[in-house]
Amino acid sequence: MPELPEVETIARGLASRVTGEVIESVWLGSKPEPLKSSAAEIAATLESRRIAGVRRVGKHIVLDLEFDRAAKTLPSARRDRPRARQRRNRAVANRARPAQSAAQLTAQWIVHLGMTGRLLVCQADAEMAKHTHAVVKLSSGRELRFVDPRRFGRLSVAHGFEAAGSEPLEVQLDQFLRLFRGRKTPIKSALLNQKLLRGVGNIYADESLFRSGVRPRRQAASLTREDLRRLYLVLQEVLQEAISLGGSSVSDYVDANGEEGFFQLQHRVYGREGEPCLVCNTAIKRVIIAGRSSHYCPKCQR
Repeated sequence: MPELPEVETIARGLASRVTGEVIESVWLGSKPEPLKSSAAEIAATLESRRIAGVRRVGKHIVLDLEFDRAAKTLPSARRDRPRARQRRNRAVANRARPAQSAAQLTAQWIVHLGMTGRLLVCQADAEMAKHTHAVVKLSSGRELRFVDPRRFGRLSVAHGFEAAGSEPLEVQLDQFLRLFRGRKTPIKSALLNQKLLRGVGNIYADESLFRSGVRPRRQAASLTREDLRRLYLVLQEVLQEAISLGGSSVSDYVDANGEEGFFQLQHRVYGREGEPCLVCNTAIKRVIIAGRSSHYCPKCQR
């Protein structure tokens, strides 16, 4: 699953390529799983909106939308449904447009990539990839396509989107200490708790725990202030380094241009079970914590 650095890389790439574009039409596939909001609601919210910016919130890609008064209002282009259902969708979309309160003039398109989701900017004549679930036609003639073979990704719309948890790259040390102090769960599980820190996943939890010398099974409450301070600094260092290298391409991840990242070349423990530690040559171990694989060095981490 794409984690904070991968989602940040995609969001930055999209921001540089589609900010200022007007969404002319929306096509949504027939599979219901990717749609967290209804098809009609997504079409009504996206069409004729200008993309004001793209940002990351946790593991979500958020496209901020503004109502474009000069844009031509276009009907929903949901081609998989019978005409009668298309007409009902268009009626819903049209009813949603006239009221122009402050909340309705701005909105957000929220994309969660799940396990295998991709959000790609393509030329309109580019071959349509299998498992494409959404195509957003832009005023430049290009298309923004959501592709997801396993269909764990989610598409939704909102007015004033918020997410739980603190941003790891913005949280202050004192707040970070309060998040984990006294918690009796393993520190690895606490790092993956999106209600505490949003965006941290398996790869970067493992790498940060290794660099800070903390075993993943260690109870969070047992960490000293110095342990947590070191983990705080290392976590930010690892995330920033991964972002600078475009994230980790260990499965299906590619950025908005379809290119892979390079941080997987810097992994010190993740995915290296049985291989020698790069520091002490001890074999890297893998354990299961709360159903998730965790990789660590039994000598370097205490």
